[in-house]
Amino acid sequence: MRLTVFGATGAIGQEVVRQALAAGHEVTAVVRDPARLPDGLGGAALHAVVPLGDGAAVREAVAGRDAVLSGLGARGRKAGDVAERLTGQVLEAMEAEGVRRLVVVSAAPVGPEPADDPLLDRAVRRVIGAVLKEVYADLTRMEAALAASATDWTSVRPPKLTNGPLTGTYRTVVGGTPRSGRSIARADVAHAMLALVDDPAAVKQGVGVAY
Repeated sequence: MRLTVFGATGAIGQEVVRQALAAGHEVTAVVRDPARLPDGLGGAALHAVVPLGDGAAVREAVAGRDAVLSGLGARGRKAGDVAERLTGQVLEAMEAEGVRRLVVVSAAPVGPEPADDPLLDRAVRRVIGAVLKEVYADLTRMEAALAASATDWTSVRPPKLTNGPLTGTYRTVVGGTPRSGRSIARADVAHAMLALVDDPAAVKQGVGVAY
């Protein structure tokens, strides 16, 4: 497939690019600062690196692509409108170019709580939700923009992220959240994103992912 990856210098974005290239896909990486793209993520299949923020360049980056994947989001507790604003640029470019498939990273607290989640897990989720209130509010607005768009979007909602190795073994719940899903490696989030590109059941859905 021909893929475009936004936020390609982030921890999840790098994994998406790396795994996509390893799987034989053609990748265009869209980043804030091209100099931050790590060595080793190049090669003949990595066609171009263009700056996010240049509307014409972003449109060119998504034109004719089979799917767009995004790891855009805040890098700290003070989110502002990072995810909402930058994803809005992506949506605008995709709609202008008639590109439909979009898979983005969100977060588990944006999705529904499992009805049978243990009390401890619920309590921990509320504490984390209070600490990262701005981040989750930004992601909630981002998901609202997705829902209002013409794209065939999927929002991948992981819990606590780790730097563990790729396992390929994790749980997914379309439209929900895995019970007692406390963590997942960024590499496996990227793996899930790529796997969900071709999953029709995930279109216009949030998908909880966790170990």
